[in-house]
Amino acid sequence: MKRVIFVICFLLFTSQIYAKEVKMVENIHWLGHDTFRIDGEKVIYTDPFKLKKSGRADIILVTHEHYDHCSPEDIAKIQNEDTVIVATPDCAGKLRGTVKTVKPGDKLSVKGIEIEAVPSYNTNKRFHPRDKGWVGYIFTVNGKRIYLAGDTDYIPEMKNFKDIDIALLPVSGTYVMTAEEAVKAALAIRPKIAVPMHYGSIVGDKSDAERFAGALKGQVEVVILKEE
Repeated sequence: MKRVIFVICFLLFTSQIYAKEVKMVENIHWLGHDTFRIDGEKVIYTDPFKLKKSGRADIILVTHEHYDHCSPEDIAKIQNEDTVIVATPDCAGKLRGTVKTVKPGDKLSVKGIEIEAVPSYNTNKRFHPRDKGWVGYIFTVNGKRIYLAGDTDYIPEMKNFKDIDIALLPVSGTYVMTAEEAVKAALAIRPKIAVPMHYGSIVGDKSDAERFAGALKGQVEVVILKEE
């Protein structure tokens, strides 16, 4: 009887924890690949690519110039005259409207949203060289610090990313971290929640996200978002 009561209490406790995790990410919508729509004080899109429908973005964050991250056609679907795009300089020539260019280390405030550009690069492959100056972003929405990694490997700088509530991490391998390398990144960053991305479109599939989640069980909470 005591064992049954313990199991019931444990299940109730874990379900409450999971409900809290889901609530933390309820305003984060994964639209596939590295594309998210984050609803808060402002509507923020990240690396719009293969958007299924149009929308309205207050801020668009673009990590680098590759076509699956800097897609003018997709950006146009969510851009209006007030939209501010934050991007690396090599994207600026492809885009119209208000574009603020950044490099790693830059900090800026856009429409009241604090944004920091952080390094994003490969260490063991050639697709995203460090000298390109491509970026990830740390930004605050609804009081939560969100880290968008961009196309990166596990890099030393990640150990310096403090007080991250939600980390959006690539897991597919080939051009970015594998699921196993992303586990190392999550353990270095120690976010409250890690969300896998960069799979199911060009490379990788849901099994990468599941391996990532399984390896972090009991260490960092992982929420696998359903593609919208």
